[in-house]
Amino acid sequence: MTSSRAQRYLDDMVAKRGYVLDYHKVMAANDFPVLQAADNLVEAAYLSQRLLDRRTKELLFVLSLTVLRADKAHIQSHIRVALGLGVEPQEILEAIEIALPEAGVVAFQHGFDAWREVVGAEALEPSRPA
Repeated sequence: MTSSRAQRYLDDMVAKRGYVLDYHKVMAANDFPVLQAADNLVEAAYLSQRLLDRRTKELLFVLSLTVLRADKAHIQSHIRVALGLGVEPQEILEAIEIALPEAGVVAFQHGFDAWREVVGAEALEPSRPA
């Protein structure tokens, strides 16, 4: 296996997904066959066109990663892809809010913070001192 083959594969991942994570980069350099195997599962469940459209899959990814309290950068990568697909910031927020009844406020806040940073959400300040 040559590093140029792994590099081409990584570049193709970016083209298909719209992002790669740090672990993808490290695995491409250190254990390319396992990266390929893991990516094949992602290809079948996420990237291949089946009944769910890509917008819906991105919202589900944002929600599931929020519930799992995944790395903020991972959540944000899917938020960015969703926005690129035309998903409105409010739609993404509503998906994250679904975490509240099942996963609780802490999980919600984790996803919310990722969303807030990506979309630059405005905030109101109290008109009276706390």
